[in-house]
Amino acid sequence: MTGLLDGQSVLVVGRAGGIARAVAVAARDAGAQVIAAGRDKDTLAAAYAGEPAIRTETVDVTDDSSIAALGERLGGIDHVVSTASARARGRLADLDREAVRLSFDTKVIGPLMLAKHLAPRMTEAGSFVVFSGVAAVKITAGTLGVAVTNGAADVLARSLALELAPIRVNAVSPGVIDTGAWDALGEQGKADYFAEMSARNPARRVGTAADVADAVLYAMTSTFLTGQTLHIDGGEPLS
Repeated sequence: MTGLLDGQSVLVVGRAGGIARAVAVAARDAGAQVIAAGRDKDTLAAAYAGEPAIRTETVDVTDDSSIAALGERLGGIDHVVSTASARARGRLADLDREAVRLSFDTKVIGPLMLAKHLAPRMTEAGSFVVFSGVAAVKITAGTLGVAVTNGAADVLARSLALELAPIRVNAVSPGVIDTGAWDALGEQGKADYFAEMSARNPARRVGTAADVADAVLYAMTSTFLTGQTLHIDGGEPLS
């Protein structure tokens, strides 16, 4: 992949680890100047300390003034990747309105407003990548809030692809990925869950952050791809 993003700038919005970090490092290794942005600049700065060609910025995707201010500081930008999320987990009886609202605000309205404020600063060869997720296509009890948020993110990508054309907009939809998101299960619980998912899905393994980063690089650099959702899920919806 080295060289595909030479001379280009990439904004990666999200937390300091996991998928966001993998995307930032992969974009840098492909030649880009990378800006990693999130709500906690100190945490980001510590996470990327010593990483050349990656600088950090502050942004809160639930705050339009924060997004606008980031745009002013950045000036021009070639590609924007939003990995930010806030999950509203649980069955219907357990769902809280504020949790669902925050989920939408972070993963759907936030990227929409990033597009509003940053697209005017991009060239026609630029791109946006937003994040959906496997829950949108494999419906299971207990993931209602996550599913409807991810489904909306898929629609957002298609809608923005039409409205912002020729700037390209795509979504990446990960399945079960080995990141810190599953640490709350405990070491054994996480191992058991990963073993179960590996036995069930056609790829016979769980995904890695690098798998997702490769898909994001493809979405950024494939100039005839727009309005699509790339499913990086090991075939999980088939099982």
